[in-house]
Parts: sequence; structure tokens; C-alpha cells
Amino acid sequence: MSGKDDLARIRNIGFAAHIDAGKTTTTERILYYTGVSHRMGEVHDGNTVMDWMEQERERGITITSAATTCFWKDHRINVIDTPGHVDFTVEVERSLRVLDGVVVIFCGVGGVEPQSETVWRQADHYKVPRITFINKLDRVGADFYRVIESMKKRLGARPVPVQLPIGLEDRFRGVVDLVRMKAYTYSEETLGQTVEEIPIPEDLLEEVEARRLELIEIAAEQDEEILERYLDGKELTEAEVVAQIRKAVIANQIVPVFCGSAFKNRGVQQLLDGIIEYLPSPLDVPAVTGDDPKKEGRHIERKTDREEPFAALAFKIATDPFVGHLTYLRVYSGMIGAGQMVFNPRTQKKERLVKLLKMHANKREEVKEIGAGEIVAVVGLKFTASGDTLCPQGHPIILESIVFPKPVISVAIEPKSTEDEAKMAEAFERLALEDPSFQVKQDAETGQTVIQGMGELHLEIIVDRLKREFHVEANIGNPQVAYRETVTQPFDGSYRFDKMIGGKSQFAVVDMRIEPAESGAGFVFESRVRTGREFLPEFLQACREGAADSMNSGPVLGYPVVDVKVTLLRVEAREEESTALAFRSAANFCIRESLQKAKPVLMEPVMDIETVTPEEFVGEVLADVNARNGEILGTDVRGTARSVQGIAPLRKMFGYATDLRSLTQGRATYTMEFKKYAPVPEKLQKAMTDQSYT
Repeated sequence: MSGKDDLARIRNIGFAAHIDAGKTTTTERILYYTGVSHRMGEVHDGNTVMDWMEQERERGITITSAATTCFWKDHRINVIDTPGHVDFTVEVERSLRVLDGVVVIFCGVGGVEPQSETVWRQADHYKVPRITFINKLDRVGADFYRVIESMKKRLGARPVPVQLPIGLEDRFRGVVDLVRMKAYTYSEETLGQTVEEIPIPEDLLEEVEARRLELIEIAAEQDEEILERYLDGKELTEAEVVAQIRKAVIANQIVPVFCGSAFKNRGVQQLLDGIIEYLPSPLDVPAVTGDDPKKEGRHIERKTDREEPFAALAFKIATDPFVGHLTYLRVYSGMIGAGQMVFNPRTQKKERLVKLLKMHANKREEVKEIGAGEIVAVVGLKFTASGDTLCPQGHPIILESIVFPKPVISVAIEPKSTEDEAKMAEAFERLALEDPSFQVKQDAETGQTVIQGMGELHLEIIVDRLKREFHVEANIGNPQVAYRETVTQPFDGSYRFDKMIGGKSQFAVVDMRIEPAESGAGFVFESRVRTGREFLPEFLQACREGAADSMNSGPVLGYPVVDVKVTLLRVEAREEESTALAFRSAANFCIRESLQKAKPVLMEPVMDIETVTPEEFVGEVLADVNARNGEILGTDVRGTARSVQGIAPLRKMFGYATDLRSLTQGRATYTMEFKKYAPVPEKLQKAMTDQSYT
């Protein structure tokens, strides 16, 4: 592909949803109707194209974001199918960073659920335009209008139906297109490929007219000239309505709502039309902005143009059994060919693009060159991690990276043999490269290897992959909470560093204040001391690094320290004797001492929980959350069931899945997501500190 006309016919989109909303099924139907696959994969049969990992097929869930390419009406659609389970939210985060548009799928019964809220917030952060698909309208309890209301209430969105369903539950048989004022049903014999146009049902005419009027008014609002004509009583053409709705979607003002049942093969072709008509092409996306690595504070723009210098963001690392190490790239500007060199400004290393591949789930097609607007995989990069920028050495740029969440749960792991130990180290290196939310560390006191992740399922999958992919046998400990520490009151400390090191005098004096920062702030550093002839800029950087080093181990139980602000108040320096090492050491010792005197407390992760249960078990679910030191925030009617929302400390939530099955005869489901860190109850902190000293 080359030229602006071709770029205008590309769509880089993702599918995102809460677990079990039918996201992978919808993607499988799209691959079938666009001719990529010749049979429909079903999640419950374990034969889907996009969920190609063994663990995905066994569990019926998406774990890793899969990429594929398909064609529809002379447009190329690059699709990323993202996971719906909150433990794999990092996969959604990095996909949204590089996509131009997203289809958010809601269950017609469940409506807006916790992970769909998380995805929505992530899409808001990256300003990604969206359309929505209300799926499973054939299910008992499905309610199209209730889902729209929950989008307004829970997401603060402005949903605008461009379709209405014909019937609901077992009477759902098709859709009405409000733009074209046509109704469609789908042939069961041809698996929905044959779409039949029918008259709009009479019982829907009034609702159709009212919703159509709302749609036309929104379209007219987007352009003053069109609005003037509309107010003069002139009709808008179909092309004008589509163009103006597209304009509003790209500006993130509205969210068009489509509907159907992917499992029953209804409504998917119209959704494909909507992707092409309303979601942006790479040309519709603003020029990407990055930092100039040569000049601090200077920003550089790269337009979606193949004549611009090459710029791409590595957003995912994967291991392919046939070609080895794969790096997924979103190309923002320029063009480059296979075999050419690129530069990584973070590592300051040059790398060769050995092979360029267009991916279809776990299959691949080799290409000779790639250009702006494309999503591809490359072979041959050795020093590039997720979030790194690749560019020519003569035109360096650093694009905004991807922020990955910190792990909240850990387990100790021990190889069963010496042979397993060697293989385990290599496996962890590869898994951590693929998944930045997975971390490995050595416990200094016990010497144990500890793996950390986003939840029990996340670590369960990691351990499963260790056995299957890397053939490592290991013993696993019980899950442990990833505690943190913070301070509760300010303290001003001072430290004088005056030592002989290697026969040379090292001198530095620092006065520093430590105080609580906002929740989620992490580590904040501020200086009231100006740099100059005596106190050099590198001394200030050394103070910052020394203070940051002291955050790795807190005074209560040695957990990392978060949500604190450190202010450098005063320094003393001596010519010839003051060095960066002296200031780094002084700052480190100063903050270590101050942490103990600023009333430190232990913090624990608190989780958002939502449990959907049949009405008759609501009492048991409420009682169980309370028994886990939880707090009930509210309940909602969810189709024929009830949704219970609450928060609870993670330490009390281990084994919740098993207990919930027992309480509700296996009929309830739940989702759990990290919300915040909060102080551990005083009695528990005392018990934990007493235990650690015995």
C-alpha cells in the first residue's frame, strides 16, 4: 500500500469487553465473513482462531492480545482481540496505546461490567474513538435500552443508537438500520451470510422515527452549513449523515451503538460496515508527538506520512515457536524495508529488522517493507522492550511510552531439580519481556524466588506456561499479598556524609523533608536548592537517586515505600571534596533515617469486587463479603440476577472463587480489580511486625 488513498482505507482497531461478553465470538464471525477463515471457531469448542494458546482454548478466555488482518469492502482492517479478564489488563492497555479505534462489546444482559469500565477509562486516557456492539440480544434477560442507560450512567458516555433490534430474547431476529431506514434479518441456513431486507415492523415504526430524528439532529449539529439547511427543513443525504456521525465519533463526542447476536450470526456484517464508516483511518488521527532526545523539553511531531522520517512504537513482545523472538510495532510515520537498521533511543543501540511480518493470530506472512499506519511484527530485535521507540539514528524521537500497572500478588516458586533451575531462569527472562506486569525477584532474607502478578489467574497461567512451553517442573507456594509502606506525617531530617573513600575525601550535607503524598503518586521529588558552581546539576540528580533508592525497602517490614514526597531543603558542598557519590549517599542515609521517624505504616491492596448472582443467593453473597472485612457499595438488578458491588482487602479474597461456587451452587460469577492501597489495621500491623521479629 502506498499513498493517502490507501492509508484512508486502513482501520487499526481492537475489540475490547468484559469477560464473557462475546468478544472472541464476534471476532471469529468477522474473520469468517471477511474470508480469513473458512469455518467458524467457537469458544466452547476450543477451536477459535484468535484464542490460539492452549490455555485460552481450555479455559474459554482470551489471555494474550492476538493480531490479524482482514478485508471488507476494499478496506484493510487490522484487528487486535484483547483479553476481557482483569488479570490481563496490561494486554488491553498496550493495545489501546497503538490503536486508532475500538469496538467495545457489551453483553445484552450484563450491560456495563467492571472490565468494560476499565477499558473505557483506558480508551478515554488515550482518546481512542469508539463504537459499541450490544451482543447476546437473543439471551434471556437481554434489554437493549437498559444497556444504553447503563452506558450513560456508569461510563458518562453519549451513546447514540444507529440500529434498533427487532425483538429480544428468543424473539430477536434482526436489526433496523436508522441511517438507511432499512430492516434486515439473517438466514440460519447460510450461517448469517445471506442478509435479507424486510419492511420495518409496524410495532417498531414509532420508536424508529424518534431515534432516527435524534440521530439526524446529532449529525446536523456537527456542521453549521448542514445545520442551517436542516433547520430550513431540507433532508440530509445518507452520505452526509454518515460523514457527520464519523466526524463526531473521531472527535470523541458520541458513541454509535450497534446490536446483534454474534453467536447466532446476526448483525456482524453491519458492524463491519460501521467499523469502516465511523472509525478513523491513520490519516484521521492527529500527528504523533514525541520528545527530542538531543534537547530536553523539545517536542517533535511525526505525521502519518510515508515521506516523513521513520517512527514506530514497540508495544508487545512475543515468542513464536517457528521464528523465535517477535516484536510487534505500530508504525506512525515513514517507511522501512526488511534488513535495514533502526535506532533505539532508550538503549542507544542500533538493531536490524531481519524479517517483517504481517500476523494472522499465530500465522504469519512475510513482507518486504512496512510504512506509516501499519501494525506489524518484526524478527531480529534483541535490545527492544515494550514501550520503546524505533527510529533512524539521524532523526531520533522518543514517543510516549506505555505505563504498566504494578503487581499486587506474589507466590514463591522453587525448581524441582538443578536442570529445572537453569531452564526456569531463561523462561522467566522471556516471560517478563513478554509481559511487563509479571515480575521476578529474589527474597533477600529467605533466598526464595518470588514471582509477582496481577491476580491468582495471572500467576496460574504463568506457572502453566512454565510447565507446557518451557518444560519446567516447580513447587509453588501459597499466594502472598504485595504490601507497600508509606509515611503519615512530615519529618525534616539532616545527614552529614564526610568519609575517606579510596584515599579521597568525600563530603556532602543535605537537609531533606519527607511527607505523605497523594494516593497513587508513588515517589515525588522536589528541590528548593538552586544548582550552581558549588552544587552542580549532577549533585541534584544524585540526591534524587539517593532518595529514590531508599524507597526500595521501608522501615516497617522492608516492603517498597510509595506515595511520599521528598523535598531537598538545604545542602553544603566543598570544592574538590563534594562528589555525586557523596550526595547520593547523604540523601539515601537521610531519607532512611527520616522514614523511621515519619510514622510509617504498612499498606495493603484493596480490591473492587462485583459479584453477579441469582436473586436467591444475594443474602449469602452479602454476608460473605462482610465476613472478609469488605464493604458493600451497592446492588443493581442485572437482567434476572443481582449485581453486588463492594471493596475488600486482597488478603481476605484468596479462594473466593471456590467459596462463591459453594455458596451459590456454581451459579454466580465475579470480577476483582485492584482499586487502591490503604493502611493495614493497627492490630494486624502489630501482629505482622511482632511475628517478623520472633
